[in-house]
Order: sequence, then C-alpha cells, then structure tokens
Amino acid sequence: MHTRLLSPDQEGIAAACDLLSRGEVVAIPTETVYGLAGDARNPRAVAGIYQAKGRPSFNPLIVHLPDRAAAERFAVLDAQARHLADAFWPGALTLVLPLRQDAGIASLVTAGLDTVAIRVPAHPVAHALLSAFGGPLAAPSANPSGRITATTAAHVTDPENGLGGRIPAVLDAGACPVGVESTIVGWSGGEPALLRPGGVAAEAIEAVLGQRLLRSALDPDAPSSPGQLTSHYAPRAQMRLNALAAEDGEVMIGFGPIPGELTLSATGDLTEAAARLFDVMHRADAMERPIAVAPVPETGLGAAINDRLNRAAAPR
Repeated sequence: MHTRLLSPDQEGIAAACDLLSRGEVVAIPTETVYGLAGDARNPRAVAGIYQAKGRPSFNPLIVHLPDRAAAERFAVLDAQARHLADAFWPGALTLVLPLRQDAGIASLVTAGLDTVAIRVPAHPVAHALLSAFGGPLAAPSANPSGRITATTAAHVTDPENGLGGRIPAVLDAGACPVGVESTIVGWSGGEPALLRPGGVAAEAIEAVLGQRLLRSALDPDAPSSPGQLTSHYAPRAQMRLNALAAEDGEVMIGFGPIPGELTLSATGDLTEAAARLFDVMHRADAMERPIAVAPVPETGLGAAINDRLNRAAAPR
C-alpha cells in the first residue's frame, strides 16, 4: 500500500473524509500527537486501526469529537466531568466516562468495557476534520503498537518504524505542538483518578476540581483506559534513565545542565522537552546505539515525560 500525504486544507480534509466514510483509516494531526483515525461506529474501520498498529484488542481507544455537546451524545457526563470539560476542552485532556447504551460505538473501541474515553482536540485541522466528517473518530497514536509515538507526518510514514505502507493516507499539518499524549482522567468509586499523565498537568486538573486525583494501582494486562501498558513508546535500542553521562557508546539525551548529543531542553524547559520528546527519541533510535537519558523533574509536564520514558525503558 502507498501511504500518501494529504494537505491540511479543504481538499485534503475532503479526501480524508472520503477515506474515513469508506471505512478506511487515516493518520491525523492533533495538538498532542498524530492519531490513527477511523470511524468509531464502524467495526471494520476500528479493526483496521488495531491491524495497522498491531495493537492488542484488550487495549481501548480514545474517541475524538468536536465539542462537549457531541460528547454528551455518546457518554454520560456528571457535574465534575462537565466542569473538567468546560475547563480543558478543546485540549489535551481525555475523560473516561460511562458509555450510553444507544451510543452506537463499535465494541472494539471500548475493549468491551462499559466506559468510553473521549477527547475534544484543540488542533484546528483535527477540529475541521471532525466537523466535516460529522461523526466520532477513534484515534490512538499513529505508530506501531508499543513503539515511539509519532509527532510529525514523517514519523508516521517511516516504513521501518512507522506506518508507511500500512495505511492509505496521512493528513500532514506539521509537528504537534504539545508532543505528548493527552492526560486521562476517570472515576473510581465516584472519585476522580489520574489514569495517565499527559499534556495537561495533574496539578491544573486538581486546581479546577479542588481536590487531589487518585493515583490507584493499574493492571497493565487489563487496562481501564488507553496508555496503561507497561512497555510502551519503546525504541529498538535499550534505554537507561536518570543518567548523568553516557557510558559504553550510548547516545546521551540531555536535559537542562546535563548535556548530550541530543537534548530535550538545554534550558530545562518542560514544555519544550515534552514537545521534543518523541522526535528526540526517534533521532536517538536511528543512531542504533543504546540510549541514556538525563533526569527530568517529576513536576508539571515532567510527570508525563517520565511516564513515557519509564514505559519506553521497561523490560520487553
């Protein structure tokens, strides 16, 4: 299969809509990362997402919608969920919500759960596509399952490490400005819980809610939301974390005062580091040497960065 690049204009969006309406999958830009989109109501399209990514079918997908009103047609939002939606949508926050019985979402999307993960993306091209398509799009990250996430169209179309040749098209809108996946919040026993750190800092969510988010133990073999597998975002090379210097020919990824051949942010800026994370990991992996990564603080976006690094370095 030839994977073609679509321009982020009316013509490209119309071509993407045509493919999606025929049950095909298309990689699309969001402010977080590129997503591999398919019609969430079409079981064949959703199966195509899993097949292209090689994703295990017990790992649920995020449904992308244009606004909160659309979200309410597919899921039940209580007062807390509406409060978070109004504060952070459109944006890098995913909410895991009770699925409406008449939602019409393919069961593969939810991996058989009675909840659905929903996000309203802020990226203008993603929003234009959702408005033009007029339906829910399931869209996990547009990369082979477990491998480094794509934040540019070139990452997606890479035939060795991406999805080049596996999918028909990529809607190319340049680099993703946030650079890490969305934060995921769900509810456990009626209390809000952080299911995955991401592009919205947990501290900001807690400030809106006026309470701390639960951090409960997760079962990677039975995930309750996307992004909970132990080994994920992984390069081909082995990765060593919290390194102060390279050893034995490693590629050193620096941060702040700790230098390296590559760096997440020479100034120690966590926003810059998040935006650069996956691109730097792709570049390091291409050097075909073991990778060492400098320590990153666990505050703000650092929690999301460290979550991705820990999963990338996990035993496989």
